[in-house]
Amino acid sequence: MGELIRTRDGRDLAVENYGNPKGRPVFLLHGTPGSRLGPAPRSAVLYRLGVRLITFDRPGYGDSDRLPGRRVAHAAADVEAIADALDIDEFAVVGRSGGAPHALACAALLPDRTARAAALVGLAPRDAQGLDWFDGMTEANVREYINAAAGQGQLTTALEMRSITIRSDPRRSVADMRHDLPKPDRGIVADAGIRAMLERNFEEALRSSADGWVDDVMAFSTDWEFRPEDITAPVLLWHGEQDVFAPVQHTRWLAERIPGAQLIVERGAAHFGALRVLTRVLSWATW
Repeated sequence: MGELIRTRDGRDLAVENYGNPKGRPVFLLHGTPGSRLGPAPRSAVLYRLGVRLITFDRPGYGDSDRLPGRRVAHAAADVEAIADALDIDEFAVVGRSGGAPHALACAALLPDRTARAAALVGLAPRDAQGLDWFDGMTEANVREYINAAAGQGQLTTALEMRSITIRSDPRRSVADMRHDLPKPDRGIVADAGIRAMLERNFEEALRSSADGWVDDVMAFSTDWEFRPEDITAPVLLWHGEQDVFAPVQHTRWLAERIPGAQLIVERGAAHFGALRVLTRVLSWATW
């Protein structure tokens, strides 16, 4: 069921609950751009796993109020506000793609409440020492971060134009996206059900504006305001070796710095391969 939950600073966050209401609570943090309607196992699968799945629109996406100037670290306070409103003490956090750094923020900044954290096909911090951050990244993503470096105004103009195109014809936008995907991802997005889900997800995320997308990219381009080295919860890192949106070396960099992190790099998989392992990851998250 969907609801709006008020944060301490007076913003509304759009939240959905799926699966078993009495199951283990797991927050699933969506990609960039994305929404609470993004990829998730069916309720019957969640019941079998014993999972209460909680998703929400990050600020600026869908029905959630914007938080101008937010950093990656701000996700921890929003997750905590939702957990408090739902009377949840301890939980796991799983983040896919743009949600992955935000999941790590919860692990670092809510150590007494985050039992486990999983980061799938995520990015490393922009200032990651020893990492060639853009190596292997698709041209469209490189342009986003170059625009971010030039200033929020330039990034906003570029992403608002792209979001207008997506809003006007989400089906065509998803179909066009396939041409730039590596072979493993093309095979996944060829599935009609996955395409329909992506269309709903992107349309909901951007139906009002590109604000959430802009703020995500700016957040990834600035200080995360926590250190991966400070995470103490069990962490699972998964990445497809052929990913061109968030290259695999980002996750390898994180694995070298998060104490005790479990790293899985899958050959023959890419960015959307995270959709196929999500059920397995949620099973791991139910401590």
